[in-house]
Amino acid sequence: MKMEDIFHGPNSAVIVDLYDRYTSDPSAVEPEVRAFFEAWSPYENGATENGRAATDLSAGQTPQDSKGAVAVANLVQAIRLNGHLASKIDPLGNPPAGDKLLSLEFHGLTREQVASLPASIVKSPVAAGCSNAAEVIEKLRRIYCSFSGYDFQHIYYSEERLWMMNAAESGMFRPPVSPVNTRSVLEQLSAVEALERFLHKVFPSKFRFSIEGVDMLVPMLNEFTFLASGSGVYHITLGMAHRGRLNVMHNVMDKPYEQSLIKFKDPVYERDFRDDMGWTGDVKYHEGAIKPLQINGNGSEPEDVLEIVLAPNPSHLESVNPVIQGMARGAGTDSSSAGAPGFDPMYSIPVLVHGDAAFPGQGINAETLNMSLIPGYGTGGTLHIITNNQVGYTTLPADGRSTLYSSDPVKGFEVPVIHVNADEPETCIEAVRIAFAYMRKFRKDFLIDLVGYRRHGHNEGDEPSFTQPLLYKKVRSHPTVREKLAARCVAAGVAEESETQEMFDSRMEHLTKIYESLPDTMEDSEMRIVVPEKRAAANAETAFPAAKLREINDALLTLPEGFSMNSKIMKSREKRRDALKNPKAPSIDWAMGEELCYASVLADGVPIRFTGQDCQRGTFSHRHAVWHDEVSGRQYVPLQEIPQAKAGFEIINSPLTENACIGFEYGYSIQKPETLVIWEAQYGDFINGAQPLIDEYLVSGRSKWGQHQSLVLLLPHAYEGQGPDHSSGRLERFLSMAAEKNIRVVNCTSSAQFFHVMRRQAAVLKTDPLPLVIMTPKGLLRNPLVSSSLNQLSSGSFMPVIDDPVKAAGAKKVEKVILCSGKVAIDLEMSDLRKSSPKVAVIRVEQLYYPPLEEMEAAVGRYTGAKEIVWLQEEPVNMGAWDFINPMLRRIARSRGLPLNLIARKRNSSPSEGSLSMHKVNQAILVEQAFSTGDVPNLEKSGVLVERDV
Repeated sequence: MKMEDIFHGPNSAVIVDLYDRYTSDPSAVEPEVRAFFEAWSPYENGATENGRAATDLSAGQTPQDSKGAVAVANLVQAIRLNGHLASKIDPLGNPPAGDKLLSLEFHGLTREQVASLPASIVKSPVAAGCSNAAEVIEKLRRIYCSFSGYDFQHIYYSEERLWMMNAAESGMFRPPVSPVNTRSVLEQLSAVEALERFLHKVFPSKFRFSIEGVDMLVPMLNEFTFLASGSGVYHITLGMAHRGRLNVMHNVMDKPYEQSLIKFKDPVYERDFRDDMGWTGDVKYHEGAIKPLQINGNGSEPEDVLEIVLAPNPSHLESVNPVIQGMARGAGTDSSSAGAPGFDPMYSIPVLVHGDAAFPGQGINAETLNMSLIPGYGTGGTLHIITNNQVGYTTLPADGRSTLYSSDPVKGFEVPVIHVNADEPETCIEAVRIAFAYMRKFRKDFLIDLVGYRRHGHNEGDEPSFTQPLLYKKVRSHPTVREKLAARCVAAGVAEESETQEMFDSRMEHLTKIYESLPDTMEDSEMRIVVPEKRAAANAETAFPAAKLREINDALLTLPEGFSMNSKIMKSREKRRDALKNPKAPSIDWAMGEELCYASVLADGVPIRFTGQDCQRGTFSHRHAVWHDEVSGRQYVPLQEIPQAKAGFEIINSPLTENACIGFEYGYSIQKPETLVIWEAQYGDFINGAQPLIDEYLVSGRSKWGQHQSLVLLLPHAYEGQGPDHSSGRLERFLSMAAEKNIRVVNCTSSAQFFHVMRRQAAVLKTDPLPLVIMTPKGLLRNPLVSSSLNQLSSGSFMPVIDDPVKAAGAKKVEKVILCSGKVAIDLEMSDLRKSSPKVAVIRVEQLYYPPLEEMEAAVGRYTGAKEIVWLQEEPVNMGAWDFINPMLRRIARSRGLPLNLIARKRNSSPSEGSLSMHKVNQAILVEQAFSTGDVPNLEKSGVLVERDV
């Protein structure tokens, strides 16, 4: 362990103080510390190649010189550590925070004293050509206290800090060493400003969330793309909110101007709608774009093209960030062969553009940053750019965050930061170059804090001077970055003044011509609708040959040589050896049926990515998909080793979060539509933490943006007395958002049903892609009544409705038809009242959406002597499936002239009772009332509601 790895950043004063004591009296410090200082300097890059201290003084120099050298070392360290506090990063000229540690006086130094010391005492690239230490310090001030604020001393590893120091001090990424084409930047800024000015002139009342004030974002993104295109990167995923989005779409993504101008004009589009297309569109500043950029060859092969994808996103700020990460991970993953998928971190780069108010304010940023180095989630480094307007809507920084910088949350993840003045183009380009080089070398995230301003209000209809009158007095008199750069180009002889104006005027004229040529009606050229094959899901072949299932089962039970298996797991798995001998015996429990399902999907050549909270073992210790050797600790994943597999499999314990994790898997599923992507919650109610991603992406992404994905959510759901927080997977929420055939929602009650519904999902990934939400069991995982036979897996398919097994003769005697879904159906089967109630039939509704109306009508139609239809659920009346299914059941009941009755827990604000005893009482009443054919007793003192003829 290096001492500088322990004492760095704010802690560096400790080691400098120890060094000061050492130079005064070596015996004043511990022997270990003394030995360390014999080959160390008090600032990190002060070590020479042979490890000797960089502040060694020549023979004959006095102790006073030594004291001065230490003081200089302290000052140099302060400049490197806190120089950003004195940087001129605000284009509006507001004074920097400052730091007294940066002054000569604080360190007891004078200009003359420092000038008397040799330049060689400061080991830095800037020392070359300097005659004394004072000149070196002035050069360091110009680097660290100018228009860039380098903020990286919080990084733990000295190698990365030293690299950042060298990148800043060597000047290798800025002129003159690395020239910047200022004329090209001026042309880009002219295009940026022209688009904003044109829209402001022609559509003064329409929102566009102007980029003005951080215009340099466009040249910075273009520079990053240029660097990526020459370095073996083939995919860039870009995520951003509204501010500047239109300009990025047109001047980075090269989207034709007319496609946005026509939306500003807002004609009626000529479309041929179909109900199952589910397309309504979205506002223009939420949309995405794709840009294929030829990088070599002729573009005929994938390796010839760099694909840049700007993902669409809603008004929920920063929510797209994990989606982008998932897309990048998917792009770099190869699951085409059996075993663990391969990931190439050099293939794809995510770029995230944040808002300065949203970045520290939205918790999803911390969730997403936490994934950056986690196996299975890392992407090889993300470029973060904060478009820092220094105001959030109407809220100033002091009211919106507790940190000095909006970027400070990344310090906990050891992400280097450069704060840059958005009015200094060369500084901005240098920051991008440093970021790209760092990301490629260390495969870690990098953040650029692009400090600018917002020329207009939050939207173009807002008056910002209502709340920030002094700030906007400055903004209105402040020249644009294009105007400032144009003046510099003229002064430097790079361009004539007439040329700089022509750059701007020609673009305004081009936009005018496009606008004047727009038709009154227009087809939407961006509709990327995947029209599902009619009845693709219903017709999917999901049965799997019995012989192959037996072979797979044998392979899954094979232990690697020398593997020390946990005895309890071994015992449970040994029971599976004989489970398939009798093809009619219901011997396949949930865990076995699930594993056989995944293995069969892999045998069909479909890759699987399975993530979730403790999903490797399973919350209820049923899965054990990853074995751990009790002696060596090595891991073994059977589904990666079976010889039948033809595609990759991975199962990963996700971070303990929901919002970012589901966003990540959503993005992965979009990028890898051929992969069965699954996320499992520890308990179903944990889905509450991901509601923004569910609402804004999962159930509506197809309707808004034409996105298609098949993400599977496994949500343990059932009322078993575990209290309000671990009972409900919030079935009612998914059903309330179900429309336009946008989702599949099921509540399986047997291992065969789960086997078939998951195989159905895998079979229609490309022909009928939809997300699938499964309310999975908890206590039922080991209940014999959910077990299935080999025949049920090797034949048949998923049954949306499971009718009562009563035969035709018995069906005529039925007077009460109960429809229900999920665990409560098993509770009825287990009841002693079941056998003594021949007049009651129980129909299980296994698929709730898309609702199986025909199947339900056919099942009910069998009972010609029925006198009532009942919906039974264990959830409260205002939860579960009742509100959704009620209209359908009423239609069925009316068609047969029967009353529709309801049995459920009473309407409640909490999902369930808070105690096991209360649960048992109410659950018993539910079951009792299900089989009762008499009058309803007084249930006022219970938690159960029975309503007649609802």
